[in-house]
Amino acid sequence: MEAPSPWLTQPREAYHDWQVNEAAGADRRAFSQRSIVQHVAMFDRLLRFLTQHHTTLATFGPDHLGAFFEDVEKRCEPGTTTRLRYFKLVDRLCRHLVEIGLREANPAASFAEQAWPEAEPIPLFLDAAADAALQAYVQDLASDDTRAARSRAVVALLLGTGITAVECRLACAGDVTLIGERPEIRVPKRGPRLERVVALPPFSLPALLAWQNHRPVSARELLFVGPQTPDRPVNDALLGTIVRDALDAIGFVAPDMSPRVLRNTFARRALLAGKSNADVTRLLGLASQRTAIRMRATLPRT
Repeated sequence: MEAPSPWLTQPREAYHDWQVNEAAGADRRAFSQRSIVQHVAMFDRLLRFLTQHHTTLATFGPDHLGAFFEDVEKRCEPGTTTRLRYFKLVDRLCRHLVEIGLREANPAASFAEQAWPEAEPIPLFLDAAADAALQAYVQDLASDDTRAARSRAVVALLLGTGITAVECRLACAGDVTLIGERPEIRVPKRGPRLERVVALPPFSLPALLAWQNHRPVSARELLFVGPQTPDRPVNDALLGTIVRDALDAIGFVAPDMSPRVLRNTFARRALLAGKSNADVTRLLGLASQRTAIRMRATLPRT
């Protein structure tokens, strides 16, 4: 049975973890601790409103948002930007929920006249040299203990397949085939994303095989679990730390050092290898080619 999303079971914790490890502003910079505290308080207000109206993060619609923004406006001082700040927070949240497959559409889109950034931010990715450095890093298995082996396998899987952080957290051992002519990962259907199969590149196999040897489990057990919770998926906070530590190890510094950078790198690598926008969109499990188009815009002109 598919584990319920933490956005539905523990939404406040899921939002906080996302803010700390992945979320970024329009300038692609991570939020300060002060901003995160403010955002969590604003999210709590939205969550209370949704609970009072018997809906969830997966089911609320534009009508709920209209009523919420009206409530915000009635309670804020005239001439302030409070409503706009709430709109930006909700829009950013909804975009993320669509990206992870919890929602099919962004209900905040109908409020776009609130003036969200005019241009798409440039997606962050590893250039060819940094990509090669990280590939080499995940294959350096000398003296790995269990913790290091897990971290290396996590990064190898994310960098090699472009799956999302949620898909990595919920992957089962039986979803991954390491031996045979075609090593691959099967990504089950979640939300609007259809089931897909992604080939595992050679550079990812040593770390994944080493992790399999460290922790042999049955096909239905989780591939990665938390250190203190052997029956639960590794959490978002730890996953973000694992990726950030790996990027630190190769000297990569950027405003965003989350699993999203590895997903973008996978997509760009596939485009450089000659795959079409449609191919990359399918490999990413997306319905729209928007991400592939944005990544193609970063390729060198010929």
